[in-house]
Amino acid sequence: MSDCIETDVLIIGCGISGGVAALELADKGAHVTLVTRTIVPKESNTYYAQGGIIYEGEDDSTELLREDVIRAGAGLCNPVAVDILINQGAKSVDEILLKRLAVDFNYSESGKLARTREGGHSVARILHAADATGRAIEMALLKELLECPNISMRSGLTAVDILTLDHHSTNRLSIYEPTCCVGAYLFDRKAGKVIRCLAKSTILATGGLGKIFLRTTNPEGARGDGLAMAYRAGARVLNCEFVQFHPTVFYHQDQACFLISEAVRGEGAKLVDASGRPFMRKYAEKWQDLAPRDVVARSIHQEMLTRGVSNVYLDLRSYLSSEHIESHFPNIQKRCLEFGVNMKEDLVPVVPAAHYSCGGIWVNDQGQTTIRGLYAIGEVACTGVHGANRLASASLLEGLVWGRRAAENIYASMRETIKCKPDEIPAWQDTGVDEPDLALIRQDMSSIQHVMWNYVGLVRNRRRLKRAMLELRNLEFAIEQFYDEARLSDELIGLRNAARVAILVTSAAWKNRRSIGCHYRKD
Repeated sequence: MSDCIETDVLIIGCGISGGVAALELADKGAHVTLVTRTIVPKESNTYYAQGGIIYEGEDDSTELLREDVIRAGAGLCNPVAVDILINQGAKSVDEILLKRLAVDFNYSESGKLARTREGGHSVARILHAADATGRAIEMALLKELLECPNISMRSGLTAVDILTLDHHSTNRLSIYEPTCCVGAYLFDRKAGKVIRCLAKSTILATGGLGKIFLRTTNPEGARGDGLAMAYRAGARVLNCEFVQFHPTVFYHQDQACFLISEAVRGEGAKLVDASGRPFMRKYAEKWQDLAPRDVVARSIHQEMLTRGVSNVYLDLRSYLSSEHIESHFPNIQKRCLEFGVNMKEDLVPVVPAAHYSCGGIWVNDQGQTTIRGLYAIGEVACTGVHGANRLASASLLEGLVWGRRAAENIYASMRETIKCKPDEIPAWQDTGVDEPDLALIRQDMSSIQHVMWNYVGLVRNRRRLKRAMLELRNLEFAIEQFYDEARLSDELIGLRNAARVAILVTSAAWKNRRSIGCHYRKD
């Protein structure tokens, strides 16, 4: 591989947002380089999304959906972004997921698209592909991406930093110009070297940051890489304190193992104590088990504290037939059986876990950041749609809609965009000489995860946040020294990014003294 790639558009991440943007741009004739840090491209937050995607219900309306989105977001949602989502969402699902990709969603016996209801929704409007909706979307998307001649897909490339002229250009007078992104440094994990990728436009579609917490539903790569890179380059970030915790993650030997979809409760299952007694009525009398996620997660947290237990349970056996469980949740049932739990006969042990970042890199209604030439879409971005707490199954829809919008904006301005020449950006200079010590990396990452879980988790207060800031700043100082002295590795890059993102989340939580949405301060 050459140490320099030149392309029209660089997209980092190939979940639903990055993949859809790539297809839309390629259709218009742009050359797209789509990179992912994983060796297997399907690995993404999208792939692991068990829940569904918002469509439209039988007795639904845009006004009803707007009310649900804003209610879940605790009134902090950006009204412009919400209107875009509800007015373009169903159309995008129709045109891309149903017609172009032919995603294998569930259908009713009458031949109509099956819809279910999830927490915070007034009606059944969620499309599902059994209990693996994200996987169905991702696999259909990848098939199309791999067949497209205008898309060059490269796996095993970890983004190191965004390239900006004011910071990286060989012309030092560029410091007087507005910050402009011209691509990124990418670490080739197999070759062990850094290459340059120069692009007219760059899209960050890197997903979330759940791995900075001890318990999370997110895959290994969800370390906040895109958010950290954009922040270092000077992009505006906001709402970082709003990290949503999914209420129900399978619990085993002090570990959160895998997500138990909200659709399980949507179909009728109940949260119960060890004796099988439902408890959500005393915390949310109206919505009960289908209350917004922050309410359910904190209710479980309080129930665990009150009873002095390590987990609560989901009861499917009392409310759903064996046939219903097998047909609707085959993959969850299979995973539970691996740990000796049969959903048809046993209570399922669950705990809350970090799930989704509602904040991120500020973007406008086209996905543009405050840095020219840099776009952000999907979970790494903050459109304002989710406000202080995301409505269930809104994330895949947001990624779909803003993937299209970013592509449209990039293509419309492509003729006026000037691509940087290779001699304007120097090759990467690796100053590290030491072998990256995996023991140190894992210990530092574990320290970050424990600090974030214990001090910046479901319930926050002044003392916890103060302690977190002190420990995280000391950690980041040591990690930066480690980063400068050691040769690059994917793990070291991720550790550096995790430290910075942990501070961004904690700092935002410290500054926001008002409990709102999924940010809850006990003081």
